Amino acid sequence: MIWLAVLLFQAAAGTPQTEPAQATTFSGPPQAQRGYKLFFESTKGQPCGACHFLAGRGTPAGPDLKVVARLPARAFVTAIKSTRTQYVQTVEPKTGEPFPAMKVKEDDKIVELYDLSKTPPELHKMDKAEIGSMKDNASWKHPPSSLEYTNEELADVIAFIKWVGYRHSAGVKASEL
Repeated sequence: MIWLAVLLFQAAAGTPQTEPAQATTFSGPPQAQRGYKLFFESTKGQPCGACHFLAGRGTPAGPDLKVVARLPARAFVTAIKSTRTQYVQTVEPKTGEPFPAMKVKEDDKIVELYDLSKTPPELHKMDKAEIGSMKDNASWKHPPSSLEYTNEELADVIAFIKWVGYRHSAGVKASEL
């Protein structure tokens, strides 16, 4: 089951999103509405929407979560609580400080990436000639890995993602996590 979650997250990371206008309202089942509030307005730390774009709101730095909406709830919990992601790299510019980044796209001259040291992440377009190296990042941690969400809160967030992804209306039970 974990391998399925990894494969689907890899697929999601390969589909960068554009930054459309921000939505200001959300209507869905009550559990999905609670999850929407946690996703964008969590008081426990950096909310998911700081890095993920969903339901017309957020920052499209992280993977498109609609792609993985059909995953079982336990696979979501594994991903949410993961301490690392293979898609984050350390960018070492030829001048300036290294920073953790998520690459969006690249051509023969320019690399577009989100600087994850900023909240919300900032989109940078860098000349390849400005970059000394890009390598695996072993120190950046997925922000939700340190948050202490209750199983009920996690179920609400997952219900929101599933509602947006494919209009799943049955909700998610905390006992499924």
